[in-house]
Amino acid sequence: MAAHSQYAELARQLSAIGAVKRGIARILPFECPSGTATVLSLLDRHGGMRMSRLAELLAVDMSVTSRHVAHAAERGWIERSPDPGDKRSRILRLTPAGLDMLDQLARRTTDMFARHLEDWSDDEVGQLIAMLTRLRESFGDCRAHAPRRPA
Repeated sequence: MAAHSQYAELARQLSAIGAVKRGIARILPFECPSGTATVLSLLDRHGGMRMSRLAELLAVDMSVTSRHVAHAAERGWIERSPDPGDKRSRILRLTPAGLDMLDQLARRTTDMFARHLEDWSDDEVGQLIAMLTRLRESFGDCRAHAPRRPA
């Protein structure tokens, strides 16, 4: 088990990851802010889903999810079709234009990391990927372990 001071330093380093996230946000096209990009990515990863499931995956309120979905739908990146199991609900799916936007986002992000990590070896990048994956998996479903607010 690591020393307590190492966990404290890990917390400081992860807080500083905000700089990386801001760098990613800066390379996104103006018409596709980070919330919308996340919606597109989740639909790509998990397939069509109801808005309630998307809100759960985003870990945000339905009103926030609805704004992101409306933004993406207005640009033709997602479609909302009737849910065969419940006609009152809609299933959100990526459109071909949404897949094109995801490809553009992936190219921009890949190019950004290639520029910033050009002095890293393939092995070092692989180690980072493995360790970040392991860190994320160690937390599992963070919402299940989050402290509850008092009523």
